[in-house]
Amino acid sequence: MLPPMKQDGGTLSGFWSDLTKRRRAVKEARLLVAEARRALHRYRSRLSERQATEMDQAIAELDQAAQNGEYVQVRDGITRLDKSLDQYLAFARKSTAREYVESICVAVLIALFLRAFVVEAFKIPSGSMIPTLQVGDHIFVNKFIYGVRVPYTNIKFGSEYRKPKRGEVIVFIYPVNPSQDFIKRIVGVEGDTVEIKDDAVWVNDKPIERAHVDGDCNYEDIDEPANRWEERRCNAFVEKVNENEYTTIYDRLPHSGHSWPKQKIPPNSVFVMGDNRDNSHDSRFWGTVPLENIKGKAMVIWWSAGDGLANIRWNRMFHLVN
Repeated sequence: MLPPMKQDGGTLSGFWSDLTKRRRAVKEARLLVAEARRALHRYRSRLSERQATEMDQAIAELDQAAQNGEYVQVRDGITRLDKSLDQYLAFARKSTAREYVESICVAVLIALFLRAFVVEAFKIPSGSMIPTLQVGDHIFVNKFIYGVRVPYTNIKFGSEYRKPKRGEVIVFIYPVNPSQDFIKRIVGVEGDTVEIKDDAVWVNDKPIERAHVDGDCNYEDIDEPANRWEERRCNAFVEKVNENEYTTIYDRLPHSGHSWPKQKIPPNSVFVMGDNRDNSHDSRFWGTVPLENIKGKAMVIWWSAGDGLANIRWNRMFHLVN
């Protein structure tokens, strides 16, 4: 508790100014006392008995002044203890530059740890997951839900506790080219049979529950060879797998529907497809995804923009990926 103080000319503003000044001095004193005690405890053996005694006395006096809250005594005590530290323990004091460097290094290490084991940011480069994910969406991916991966390897620990489920959207290492990351939706897991009949997906000889979405269906995608955005017409269906409900689309073309022969998913693998079914390079073309290739589960869209900053999609910010 700070003792009563004199008001500056009897004004309220002077009172608060004086009080603020004293509180700052007391806070600075307590920080300096803590710094001095740590340094003295660690390096007392490197000081003479006289130097150590002088340091103990300066610490005790400043600590008492801070408790009393007398501004003049606190400022004098800070000056004396600071001088003693510079004189006897300068080698143990951190410079401002060193403190900044250490803080930055700690922040970088924490960020690298989080990126390696907890969560990582990805940008959606193509339209294979439209309408769930648009070109230009930036997402966070949960990297520990399926087990912890050793960075730069396919070695994982704890994957037996939570295996990927049908309907989940995952980021994985492309089996054909390990330098690329892909994002798709899981349609089948190990032991399942997957088949496509007239665009309808069948799993274990049963069609995935789906319903046609009435009304106009249009979406924008980027024509990569021409490097331009274009609008396309589509047919949309809401599919439901377990607790996941999502929308898939098919280009509105004059065809009778695509089919794909029945296949059984091998052990420790998943079968994946994009939600933009006619524009997705997925397991129908290059096979299943080994579980060790899976990096994590898509969680949330944290930023979204189309062609430039003028086309920021504010309505997609912080949407969960279903």
